[in-house]
Amino acid sequence: MQTRLAEWIKDTPEGLEADAILRKCVHCGFCLATCPTYNLLGDELDSPRGRIYLMKQMLEGAAVSERTQLHLDRCLTCRACETTCPSGVEYGRLVDIGRNLAEQRIARPFWDRLRRWMLAHVLPSRALFGAALAAGRLVRPLLPARLARRVPARRGAGSWPAPRHGRRMLVLAGCVQPSIAPSINAAAARVLDRAGVSLVEVPRAGCCGAVTFHLNFQEESLAYVKRNIDAWWPHVEAGAEAIVVTASGCGTMVREYGHMLRQDPAYADKAKRISLLARDVSEVVAAEGPALAGQWRASPAPPKVAFQSPCSLQHGLKITGVVEAILRDAGFALTAVPDGHLCCGSAGTYSLLQPGISRRLLHGKVRALESGRPGVIATANVGCLAQIASGTSTPVRHWIELVDERLA
Repeated sequence: MQTRLAEWIKDTPEGLEADAILRKCVHCGFCLATCPTYNLLGDELDSPRGRIYLMKQMLEGAAVSERTQLHLDRCLTCRACETTCPSGVEYGRLVDIGRNLAEQRIARPFWDRLRRWMLAHVLPSRALFGAALAAGRLVRPLLPARLARRVPARRGAGSWPAPRHGRRMLVLAGCVQPSIAPSINAAAARVLDRAGVSLVEVPRAGCCGAVTFHLNFQEESLAYVKRNIDAWWPHVEAGAEAIVVTASGCGTMVREYGHMLRQDPAYADKAKRISLLARDVSEVVAAEGPALAGQWRASPAPPKVAFQSPCSLQHGLKITGVVEAILRDAGFALTAVPDGHLCCGSAGTYSLLQPGISRRLLHGKVRALESGRPGVIATANVGCLAQIASGTSTPVRHWIELVDERLA
């Protein structure tokens, strides 16, 4: 794609990156077939190719309209287009640049700004989100069924093994996961303890920064990123082998730390090191497979599992087939899931900001997951877990919890 960026952007770090990404696009349209919003809405401006044209026009100095912002807002950032793109267009990074520039040029209505501000400040705060969720659980019996399904039931964490091994890894606590499903990280700690690895949460490390970044509070997001790096760094220097992430959406973000802070002389090297150490929990469990072999329960027979591979896992982290292999090793029979590449509609805050499109995607995903009549649905991201659970009566768990239960 030929570009001629406007003077105000072309020599900036954002302009140089956007120009390089735009020039990779060859207009082939392969991305249209895997774009959830294009498949639903049928408007090319709600496809990656269409949005690329809109961002190109904006970067070349054309006027930005509310309609431009609407089409960018409708993007799930699922990155399925990156998986199918033959030219390696880094669409996720481009749309982050485009949204931030559009945000600076289009004044949103007051209530939209307020809603986004609240999401950007409540969700990353464990205290505020935990209090809000606790209040929601109190009034859950009084809510209409559709709203009640969106309030996750309380889940106990279970025991967390005390550090006792020479090998240690850190684990990201996250922001909403400790309130919605504290059982996930605890299960990961128990599984890795059986493999001879102690998993440790660092108290000062919290939200990965993804929520605020994708809501275009990018400077505030970088503050979360730096706080996590500062919290982890002494442990990294002391020999922590990896930074384990049990939510694939957060894992995708942590892998981007090095890129996000590449221009910051105080953090560039540290951020690059943190990104290199970041591991999805599936990568760690798969690597420790020999240590877990022979520890699986022989009975009772586990239920059939439908595995929902989050977009952040398969398109962001590019991890495919790893979780499925672990579940099979643990004795689970996996059901087929049609169109497994499509998004469930969670996508961070998307289900709250674009509820109509999100619900349509959720219904399609639930139909696909239930088509094999599984006894349980497994996923790898807490946002997907909460989203899918709101649309089905089939139990929805993080896959690491199922693996934990299968260990003798």
